[in-house]
Amino acid sequence: MQTKKTKSPNSTNNSTTVNCSFKSTPPVMKRGRNGGIWDFEHGMAVQDGGGGDHDLILGLDGGTTSTVCVCMPVFSFTDGCLPPDPPPVLARAVAGCSNHNSVGETAAKETLESVMADALLKAGSTRSAVRAVCLAVSGVNHPTDQERTLSWLRAIFPHDVKCFVHNDAVAAMASGTMGKLHGCVLIAGTGTIAYGYTEDGREARASGAGPVLGDWGSGYGIAAMALTSVIRAHDGRGPQTMLTSRILHELELSSPDELIGWTYADPSWARIAALVPVVVSCAEAGDEVANGILLDAVQELAASIKAVVCRLGLCGEDGKGSCPLVMVGGVLQANRKWDIGKEVISCISKEFPGMLPIRPKVEPAVGAALLAWNVLKKQSQSGS
Repeated sequence: MQTKKTKSPNSTNNSTTVNCSFKSTPPVMKRGRNGGIWDFEHGMAVQDGGGGDHDLILGLDGGTTSTVCVCMPVFSFTDGCLPPDPPPVLARAVAGCSNHNSVGETAAKETLESVMADALLKAGSTRSAVRAVCLAVSGVNHPTDQERTLSWLRAIFPHDVKCFVHNDAVAAMASGTMGKLHGCVLIAGTGTIAYGYTEDGREARASGAGPVLGDWGSGYGIAAMALTSVIRAHDGRGPQTMLTSRILHELELSSPDELIGWTYADPSWARIAALVPVVVSCAEAGDEVANGILLDAVQELAASIKAVVCRLGLCGEDGKGSCPLVMVGGVLQANRKWDIGKEVISCISKEFPGMLPIRPKVEPAVGAALLAWNVLKKQSQSGS
């Protein structure tokens, strides 16, 4: 086996010395690939019997905009051992959309498989070193989605690899709680979803059904309302707004009429959501229409959190109990004059003063890997 540690140049985490908990003889892969995705393994198998010097966990965060896979070593399962802070990341790979509702099941699986292979290649390792894969992807909203994806994932990896499939909200939660599922998580990026977990295993969600079904606090929802406001102002149904000139400049268009062709030429969610910074800048400049759009988004996001907290009783019967609130996504980014995330916290704290906002220090893909590590640790300690 190799003794050299490798690190992806794109990784934001430092590799650390780790105590791998177990080693096993590399099992035979269940299947080969004709598309070339895993071709790199053949050379490594000849050179060193599998590549790498760690047992590994793959953590994936798949969204509508991008998909991230991190390769993390399996560190100690000693009693009382907590994950290193920050957790060690050996490699990181990025690909496009893996939401099957957006690109179709075939394209989504191709993206997921490619990004896993890329991460292992960057880590100088192969599937024979993998002990667990935790895949958290937007669009996994029903047990049938989960089972279908699990079957596909198990066909790729050796039989003894632990495979987990969740909605991307799970990875987002775990990124703020070091792999534990308890509390509420709010994701607001291209799309939005609120998810809650209790310590006894109950869970609930709100929103996350996509823009057609009303995810109005999302990046897509904010930008779509801005585009609608421009059209309304242009034809006299709504007030004039700074959004008109700013959006036309951003898109290099000369008239609001051209927005029709621009929008329907490619109505992808992420493309629309990319206009959110323009809406925020207009609100910061005092535009009442843009300000109203963001205030509505805050109310929508706070309502999603409230729905989850109330259904699960996360803050107790009187609403005064403490509960972590993990906040993830580009819409909730701080360091702006008009801080949407800060306004959501202010709004929800009036009703649930014990909510403890957490802005994760690691990305959701690392959270997915930590979630898998916690499961491996429990199984190791129970002897299962």
